[in-house]
Amino acid sequence: MPTVNLTLIGKPGCHLCDDARDAIRGVLDDLAADSSVPSVEVNVTELSILDNPALMDEFAEEIPVVMLDGRVHTIWRVEPARLRTALLEASE
Repeated sequence: MPTVNLTLIGKPGCHLCDDARDAIRGVLDDLAADSSVPSVEVNVTELSILDNPALMDEFAEEIPVVMLDGRVHTIWRVEPARLRTALLEASE
């Protein structure tokens, strides 16, 4: 089964980060329930810019940031349909 690494970069108390987390969870739940798509394993990691000076320097004005396999997928708002498509493409 292919594996995709998804990283959510944000910080505590960030309402957009909460929205991104909810959107990610929804997409992953939908993929798991959809028997018409191939199985994909998604490893989700959350990082806080408050714990990492390098992330703070790079992303302080852009959180939340969603990265797929080390590449920026989106900033600020997660579009579920776009994330779903990207996860499926990354798992091929």
